[in-house]
Amino acid sequence: MPIATKGGVKALTIEDMQKLDPGILLSNTYHLMLRPGEKEIKKLGGLHNLMNWDKPILTDSGGFQVFSLAKIRKLNKEGVIFRSHLDGSEYRLTPEDAVRIQMAIGSDIMMVLDECVELPAKRDYLEKSIELTSYWAERCKKYFDIQSKKQKNNKAKKQRRALLFGIVQGGLEKDLRKKSADDLIKIGFDGYAIGGLAVGESEAEMIGALKYADELLPKDKPRYLMGVGYPHQIVEAVKNGVDMFDCVIPTREARHGRLYIWKKKTGLLKTKAKFYETINVKAQKLQFDKKPINKESQFPELRNHTRAYLRQLFINDDPTAQRLVTLNNLEFYLDLMKQIRSEIN
Repeated sequence: MPIATKGGVKALTIEDMQKLDPGILLSNTYHLMLRPGEKEIKKLGGLHNLMNWDKPILTDSGGFQVFSLAKIRKLNKEGVIFRSHLDGSEYRLTPEDAVRIQMAIGSDIMMVLDECVELPAKRDYLEKSIELTSYWAERCKKYFDIQSKKQKNNKAKKQRRALLFGIVQGGLEKDLRKKSADDLIKIGFDGYAIGGLAVGESEAEMIGALKYADELLPKDKPRYLMGVGYPHQIVEAVKNGVDMFDCVIPTREARHGRLYIWKKKTGLLKTKAKFYETINVKAQKLQFDKKPINKESQFPELRNHTRAYLRQLFINDDPTAQRLVTLNNLEFYLDLMKQIRSEIN
């Protein structure tokens, strides 16, 4: 899922996204609740209308950003009190608030409010954290069910039913992951996210946690690994039962001049060989490189412009460079998912 944090994918237009056709975008509840705000988005007809995007949108609960970006935060059973990273204004976010905001802006797939713990973490803290996450998840589900029933009964509002996902936490502790998963399965969600990974642990530890997460979660519900990752990590995660991904890597690294290119496009699920490379478009060695940016791309601008020209744009801070690399990287990631699906089928 490409990241449209504040209602847009940086450096690209919605027309670009329609050509890329990811089928779904991810937006950030925390940033949208601060600016432009829940009421303004609702008045504008919801996030889909604001963006002119008629396909699904998944929104996180805002919890991760509260814990990572907020200047000051206080955490208790009722929720979180925090100060905005923009202007220091105080906000209160309860589990019910998190769901209400996501429903108000018109999200199609919503996430429960949870606590994402940075690793490594002490076991006693992880135990308290998953108890809190399970308690918040139950409150989110209860509020979601009540509001969904009201919408269904309101015949004036003909809209598709949104989905709510629970988020499994527990760090690298298998028994705590099991407890968290069991709690959420008992509550019952439309899908299950695996949270609290790629937050300080090694890649091997992350893959190990995914192996036992695969054993814990229902086979008939989608599994969503939050915030991951590099292409080879996605392949390994799919091998361990993960269905959905989001990550800032393709767009953020594009803005820093890193281009993702295929080396080998088949047999991804059967080999450990490196199937992609990254190119630093600011590198001196590209100064006279007349190869196209990406000769295999569906986009004429990536086929017709040279890497030397891309480097020239980038070193001169031309915003066109960011657009071209972002376009390339998202195309690469979406092709990666298409290839994986074809190999599974």
